[in-house]
Amino acid sequence: MESTKILMVCLGNICRSPLAQGILNSKITSNTFVDSAGTAAYHVGNPPDPRSTEIAKQKGIDISQYRARKFTKEDFTKFDQIFVMDQSNFEDVIRLAETKAEQDKVSLILPFEQEVPDPYYGGKEGFEYCYSLLDKACDQIIEKMKL
Repeated sequence: MESTKILMVCLGNICRSPLAQGILNSKITSNTFVDSAGTAAYHVGNPPDPRSTEIAKQKGIDISQYRARKFTKEDFTKFDQIFVMDQSNFEDVIRLAETKAEQDKVSLILPFEQEVPDPYYGGKEGFEYCYSLLDKACDQIIEKMKL
């Protein structure tokens, strides 16, 4: 059976998307591959923000081995579903789509057009809030996609 491939996308791929990747990986038991990327190349090759790594570690999830990478057009062919954290990144990803099928793979990770706020410039509370939103979103992804 072929695995489902899911991509999580935020701006720099060091805060929200690696957290979402780690959370979903920790919850799934199915044959699913989860990766993450950023729409900007600010942090390519870098590990997640220490605050993301810390909140994940507190929840029993190790994301320290992840490395930031930039979203590419090839990701449309590599992944079945692409979840983005906010409207700005959604628009950046959609802009690269060349077909309706590629566009249809992309959606905001939170329902009802809500956004996961970028915690980068905030304190620890922002990362905790981000984690709680992504934790719930990953539960919904698992239910919706039957993972």
